[in-house]
Amino acid sequence: MDLRQVSANANAILDEVEKAVVGKRESMRLVLSGILAGGHVLMEDFPGLGKTLAARSFAQTLGLTFKRAQFTPDLLPGDITGSFVYDQRVGEFEFRAGPIFAGLVLADEINRTPPKTQAALLEAMQEKQVTVEGRTFPLPQPFHVLATANPVEYEGTYPLPEAQLDRFLMRVSFGYPSLEQEWQILAGRMRRQQEEQTLTTVVTGEELLEMQQAIEATVVDESVGRYCVALAAASRTHSDVLMGASPRGSLGLLLCSRAYAVVDGRDYVLPEDVKAVARPVLAHRITVKPELWMSNVSGSAVVDAILRTVPAPAARESPSSAERRAHPGQTAGG
Repeated sequence: MDLRQVSANANAILDEVEKAVVGKRESMRLVLSGILAGGHVLMEDFPGLGKTLAARSFAQTLGLTFKRAQFTPDLLPGDITGSFVYDQRVGEFEFRAGPIFAGLVLADEINRTPPKTQAALLEAMQEKQVTVEGRTFPLPQPFHVLATANPVEYEGTYPLPEAQLDRFLMRVSFGYPSLEQEWQILAGRMRRQQEEQTLTTVVTGEELLEMQQAIEATVVDESVGRYCVALAAASRTHSDVLMGASPRGSLGLLLCSRAYAVVDGRDYVLPEDVKAVARPVLAHRITVKPELWMSNVSGSAVVDAILRTVPAPAARESPSSAERRAHPGQTAGG
């Protein structure tokens, strides 16, 4: 599958998802970029803004099996991964898979479950496998986790540690719809005359894997790659920061900006693509100093500050086909 077809498929997916999640195309584009980059996405926003609907919509349009796990304080690791159950008919223990064995898993309110259960999910996200009673079971491919979290309610919650937050390639917020968009939501519900909305499958799971592989051919100039490194490095030296983004952050910028560029119809990355994904990729990887927690300083504010101070590469013409053929391993664009 070439990048032109990947871009066409990606926009068809967004068009279909937007039938259910009204007026949030940019947020959906970021989520899709995270999926195309092969990662997992944390959707953090107030209740009722379409996080669960977005996850279900992507599962339908991407042709993936969908499982939802409601995270609660009494949830055990086995409730997510599955467990061995004794079968009296054959006199043996058999493994019964948990909801983690799906193409797209919605980890609903992930911060409401204890760290032990969060750790079980961490292995699945990072290693794409689960270990139960000493036996390892591979997860289906493709495999993606879309998790939700409520940013304002903290009673009875277990905030995700930095190590687990770092496993999410992006953190995306939706925000409230405009008045016109909210009316479109109501009007659409009246037209359907039912709560559920069924979307058309645009690609299959196998085609999604092909799209993810095709994005590896996206061209990234060295200056743009170094811009990713500079942004991540600047987050570590900012005066308000206790801990900045690790090299996983700069790698996330590179991966997500490639997918973002392809969705935009280009086979090369611009500095503007890096800027577009910088906040969702870096903000959750930044820890501000404790004395600033009661102020307006946040990871997002730090990212906005470093985007203003770190110079972006100068604009250049897109690479010619001849240049790409001559240097297939190099990246260009910017």
